[in-house]
Amino acid sequence: MINTLYGILFMVDPVGCSVVIECAGVGYRVQVSAGTLSRLPSPGYKPDGTPLESAEKVRLFTYMAVREDAVDLYGFATAEELDMFKMLISVQGVGPKAGMSILSLMTPRTLAMTIAAEDTKAISKAPGVGAKTAARVVLELKEKLGKLYPSTDGIPTPAASVSPGKTAASGKLADAQEALQVLGYSRSEIAAAMKHVDMEASLEEIIKKALAALMK
Repeated sequence: MINTLYGILFMVDPVGCSVVIECAGVGYRVQVSAGTLSRLPSPGYKPDGTPLESAEKVRLFTYMAVREDAVDLYGFATAEELDMFKMLISVQGVGPKAGMSILSLMTPRTLAMTIAAEDTKAISKAPGVGAKTAARVVLELKEKLGKLYPSTDGIPTPAASVSPGKTAASGKLADAQEALQVLGYSRSEIAAAMKHVDMEASLEEIIKKALAALMK
């Protein structure tokens, strides 16, 4: 079982939300959430594979999913995000891809707040997650997350004045901007591209649409 990876970022695929981390000469392809992607530094290698002197090492917490026909690695910037991922895939009907899709839509704490508010509509906005699946997520995780994220820990209750949608939207904007900056785009270029993006979409979709605008 691979629990963590520590090495230099070799390649970033923002559209597919995956990265390759080289550890001791071996490159591991890892699927990451859009939030984790936004936290990573720029790749430490040139396109020809030559390492950069300024290369930073990164550490990801990982989950290894073993199937009959494949072994997939999922990576997370924080242990909190990994724990939330494990809770999500414990829900019937939520596989690793759906779990990553939900975590690309909102942060663990925003998700906990959304589940506390029983906002199934917000959760179902994640690609590949329908209304029935979102309802199961709320039903099976509300009590568990209530213990992990009590209202006294800074997580507003459903009656709070700030809605989950607004919190998620501002967080997605910041995460998308950081992810695009990692790829070398300037703040002015990113701001112009964001004008053509629907901020109600998932973080992954926002990054994809912004990249499409930037590459025109």
